[in-house]
Amino acid sequence: MSRSCIPGLLAGIIGLVSATQAAGGQTCKPVLAFKEVQFSAMQPPTLERRWTAVVSVDASRCATNSRGYFEIGFLRQQENAPEAEFQERFIWLSPSVTVSVDFAASEAPETYWFNNIAPCPCRE
Repeated sequence: MSRSCIPGLLAGIIGLVSATQAAGGQTCKPVLAFKEVQFSAMQPPTLERRWTAVVSVDASRCATNSRGYFEIGFLRQQENAPEAEFQERFIWLSPSVTVSVDFAASEAPETYWFNNIAPCPCRE
């Protein structure tokens, strides 16, 4: 392909993507925030610990009282092993949702974050 055709091809692709997005309508995402985060003591007989959080959901930009999926990413500390990242999937629902993840006795969440928040149709 000649170099003179590349800018035209790129412009066409950008135009097609823009037209596709406009035809599909606007999408928004709810605003999520961590509230009331807790990490339990070890629970017999498994000695697991439970990480729990209330996730507040501001879906005021959404057209409907919808719900959708979101993920929370974790960086897990573990005795005698390297840190590891993983995600857990949950369903958001306005105005809040309680989520929890179990950890083994030798594990703990070092940090956590929101990931892959499902969009919703925007208000007009």
